[in-house]
Formats: sequence, C-alpha cells, structure tokens
Amino acid sequence: MNLSEAYGNLTFDSPFLNGTASNISEEEPRDLASTAALSSVLGLLIFFTIIGNISVIVAITREKALQTKGNCLVLSLAVADLLVACLVMPLGAVYEVHREWHLGKELCDIWTSCDVLCCTASILHLVAIAVDRYWAVTDIDYMRQRQSWHVGLTIMVVWLVALTVSVAPLIGWKDELHEERVLTEKRCLISQDPGYQLFATCATFYVPLIVILILYWRIFRVAQKRIRRKPGNCAEARLVSATVMASLVTEMTLISTTTSSSHPSEASRSEDLLWGDQSKEQVLKKRRRVNLRSKRERKAAKTLTVITGVFVICWLPFFTMALLMPLCEECQPSQTMFSFALWLGYANSMVNPVIYTVFSPDFRMAFKQIYLNSCRF
Repeated sequence: MNLSEAYGNLTFDSPFLNGTASNISEEEPRDLASTAALSSVLGLLIFFTIIGNISVIVAITREKALQTKGNCLVLSLAVADLLVACLVMPLGAVYEVHREWHLGKELCDIWTSCDVLCCTASILHLVAIAVDRYWAVTDIDYMRQRQSWHVGLTIMVVWLVALTVSVAPLIGWKDELHEERVLTEKRCLISQDPGYQLFATCATFYVPLIVILILYWRIFRVAQKRIRRKPGNCAEARLVSATVMASLVTEMTLISTTTSSSHPSEASRSEDLLWGDQSKEQVLKKRRRVNLRSKRERKAAKTLTVITGVFVICWLPFFTMALLMPLCEECQPSQTMFSFALWLGYANSMVNPVIYTVFSPDFRMAFKQIYLNSCRF
C-alpha cells in the first residue's frame, strides 16, 4: 500500500481554513486496512517528533558545552516542537481517524488555540534563529557583546506574538457559525472570520517566510564575500581571516555560539593558507586557497538550502491552500491533498531537531552519549 492509498478518503479541516473547506467533495469511507495504515503513519510521526525534541532538550540541559546563549533559541524551539507533538498532533490524529469531532466545543477551542500557539511559536523561532545568525556574521562584535537577556527577550517576544495570534478567537474574534460547526457538523475549526484568517496566515507563515529568505540570502552573500576576501596588511584583515572566515560556515550551520576558539585547528589552517610563506610553492598555495574557498561556499550554500528548503517544503503547501481556499471556490483541493499538506507542516516539528543540530559535533556527541546510556539500562 502506498502513501496515497494510506491517506485516501481523509476528511480533515484545518484550524486556519474558513467555511469554504466544506466545499471539498466527500469521499467514500476508509476500509480497516487504510485506517490501520493511517494510524500507524501518524503514530510514528508523533513518536519520532517527541523523541527528537526530547533528545535536544536533554542534550542541552546535560552538556555544559551546549549551554550557550545561542542554544537557548534551539532549546525554546525544541520545547515548541515538543508541545506540537504532545498537545496538537495526538488530538489531530484522533480527529483524522474518526473524521468527526466528538469532544465538545470547549476542548475544540483549547485544541485549536494550542495548534496555532505551538505551530506559530515553532515557525517564529526559525525567524529568531535566522536573525541571530545574520547578526553573528555581519557584526564581528555581536558574539562578544550579546547578553543573556537579549536572547531571553527574543524568546519572550516570540511566545507573546504566538500567544496573541492564538488567543484572538478566544476573546471574541470568531465567525458566527463557529458553535454550530462544532456541535452540529462535528467539525473543529478555529475562527473562520476572513479578517482573522488573513491575520493568522500572514503572521504565522508569509511574513516569517519573507524574513527568513531575505536573511539567509544576505548571510550567504556575506559568507561569499568574506570567504573570497584577499588578506591585506592591516590587523583587521588578519582578524577576519583568522577568526570570522574560519568559523563563518560553522556559525551559519550551528545554532550555538561557537567561535573560532572552538575550532583552533581550522582557524590555524585558514591562517596558514592566507599568511604562509609567500616564497614557497606559490602556485600550489593559491590553488589550495581557491579549493578551500570553493568548498566553503558550497558548504554554506548547501546548509542554507537545507534550512530554508525544509521549512518551505513543509509549510508552503498548507498555507498556500489556506490562503487560496477562502478566495477561490473553484480552487478546492482534494481531501487527500489537504490532509497531507497539514501533516507535512506538522512534520516540520520532527525535522527541526535534525537540521538545527546535525551539523554540530557537540550535539552529535551528546546524542551518542544519551542513546548509549539509554541502551545500558
């Protein structure tokens, strides 16, 4: 059975979509095999999301080397993604399988608000991380001057914005058919007011997407310039070559406050290449320098492509539907496509712990120790 067959005949209404979601044509009921396959897929998705984010939280809280200011953002991101897995996805899976909401209006309101809160917080953390990386590579003094309260304030702002988006329907920004939809139609949706839908989708995805794309493009351009920069005779050029250039790609790939002192061997190699004896093997040195530059550029491009690409792939399909469906009655997706897009977005919470830690040797070592210790018991 392939994935499309396992997801066949789904009937799920997203908290972000308005009443036009009911225009999606009804499909035949699923058979037992399809229900079992769907339950297994969703169960595994929830399980791996929980395990991945708990691993990040445990690694940061146990390992002193990981307890840095930058990793506070990763820790808060892991908490947001863990809440998605624990508070949002289980009830979403039950709703997905049963295809009706039988848990009452109050629990529906709580669940949809948690959905918006946690998913919005997760996405906004990605923006905060992008901003942090941008400042790290554009301001040579940023890593030294950054204070703990700066990071704490950033995290607080992220959660406050997410909370604002999520509680708006609870304090009155609802459409008139909300209660009837839950109690009569057995469909649990957040406010379907068009104004709220526009506000929620823009604040949750479209504005963050634009910011992330701009920042990571500028980060890559800065990386490219500094990698290609030829050393001069001044102390500033020497400092850039020995520190920033040696750690630039690392700063973009790791969400930790690593500095050039964390990579002395790489910094030394960079400095040797740039400041070695100019009278020896000039051609070979130049060739090695060009090769090193090209390697770093490819690594920077690959890393930023992974970070932005995964985010776009996971959330763009769903939010494209969320924006088009209220505006175009003829643009209604199939139930299978609609449900798959929603859970693809949830899957971003499973992937985040991987792409934001896998490039770090410290994280990899911490994960290895955690799992080895677990196996002993």
